[in-house]
This record gives sequence, structure tokens and C-alpha cells, in this order.
Amino acid sequence: MEIIRSPAEMTAWANRAAVAGESIALVPTMGFFHAGHLSLMRLARTKAARTVVSLFVNPIQFGANEDLNRYPRDFARDCRLAEGEGVDVLFAPDPAAMYPEGSATRVMVAGLGEGLCGASRPGHFTGVATVVAKLFNLVKPRTAVFGSKDFQQLAVIRKMVADLNWDLEIIAHPIVREPDGLAMSSRNIYLSNEERLRALCLSAAIRHARKRVREGLSEAEVLTRELEDILLAAGAEIDYLALVDRETLEPVSRLRPGALLAMAVRIGATRLIDNDDLFAEDQSGLKS
Repeated sequence: MEIIRSPAEMTAWANRAAVAGESIALVPTMGFFHAGHLSLMRLARTKAARTVVSLFVNPIQFGANEDLNRYPRDFARDCRLAEGEGVDVLFAPDPAAMYPEGSATRVMVAGLGEGLCGASRPGHFTGVATVVAKLFNLVKPRTAVFGSKDFQQLAVIRKMVADLNWDLEIIAHPIVREPDGLAMSSRNIYLSNEERLRALCLSAAIRHARKRVREGLSEAEVLTRELEDILLAAGAEIDYLALVDRETLEPVSRLRPGALLAMAVRIGATRLIDNDDLFAEDQSGLKS
């Protein structure tokens, strides 16, 4: 596995792959890999001749009071894990290389990035769209693989790709969960043992929501109140709890196919997100 630090070297490598007729699949990450990241890499390897994983803690998607400086990092371990998955290139640039002095361009996807996480993290999705656009330009992938836990991020990126006419397939991988149902996240390391148990309220809410849908509940307001009770009983501070259309991310009043449950909560000082397409085949492994 090659480790590339320079954006110019990354583009030169991508150009050589193109001349050789080799397609590229990209997995954008912020590192501190867990089993969810590794599943994205395995999927990417089935989609192209070459696999590139980017490892970049993107400073412009963090707010002033967020966890940029303490975001978990372990570069040596990440290298071992990526190499074990057969990754061809780990692209790990420095922030100064990605945003040199005088860098002034940002990519904004209006609408989709303004609610849900965007409401409490202003500017977050502009930072996400900007760095992903730069990665697409540098790596030149034909396929990019993202996890579905960051569903709003996925929607923003898909919209950006469509609007800017990128010849690029975006592939979503289902959420990967711990055996007890907690969605895998690099930030789970912040949780104490007691907080880790309380965080299971997210998967408990999803199980309850799926059960109520199977029972025929159609009123979104009723389900929202029931789910609030589950989260608050666990001591979670609710950032948002929303039932939205999976395509537009607009709130829905009636539960029908295409309805997405989206949640963000704080357990102690740690912000966690989760979601579920309530009418889709259950790929979560959660048991009602």
C-alpha cells in the first residue's frame, strides 16, 4: 500500500491509473478506523480495479466549539488496517496542503444541508461538500463509497454530484452496528461505560419505531412523542428527532414508504447520530 501526502502526487497517481485503464474507487474517511470503515473498503474493492482511502480530519467541517483537536487519531493503526483490506493508496494530506493560504472557494448545497445536523452545526455541510469535491478532483474516482449512518451527508453529496454533472457513482453502505445495536462511530471511544449503555437508546428507538410501523401506526406526531420518551428516559439530550422523507429530508406527517427516522442526541458530552428507513428491509441486524 502506498501512502501519499501531497495532493499533486495523488493526482499524478490517479492519472497514471487512468492511462493504464484502471478504474478507481474512493472511500473518504477521517480515520480512526473501525469495522464500519473496513466494510466500506471491502465494498470499494469490488467496484474498481484500484482502491483509494482518504484519511483527512477536515478542519472546515468542524464548528468553533466542536472536537477538531481531540478527534481520535491513530495513523499507524489505520495504515495497518487499510493495508490488511488490500487498499492500494492511503491519501493522508495535511490541512495546509488541502487549504493553502489564500484558499477562498467553498461548495454549498442549498436546502439539504440546512436542517437536521445542519441546523445545529452551521457551515458543517459546506465544509463536507468542499472537501469531498476536492477529493473527487484529486483522486478522479469512478465510484465513491459512503456509510449510511451520515445519511444527510450522503444526500448532500449525491445532490452535489448530480448538480455538477460528475461522472461518478455514489454507493451507500448500510449502517454497521456493534452486537448490541449501537451504530459504529469513531466518537464512541468518548463514551464512558455508563454512557455507552445509555447510548443504546438510539437503537432501542429504532426497534420501537419499526414495531409501531408494523402495527400500522401512521401518525408521525404520535411516534415522535413515543420515541422522545425512550430517548429522554435514558438521559439523552435530544438535538433532533425527526421523521422525514428520505429523498427531500422534509418532515412528514404520515408514515409511509420512504419515511426516514433521523436522530441526533448527546450522551454526556458526546454527540451521536443514527437513522433508519422504517419501511425498507431491515439491514440493521436489530431485533424487535
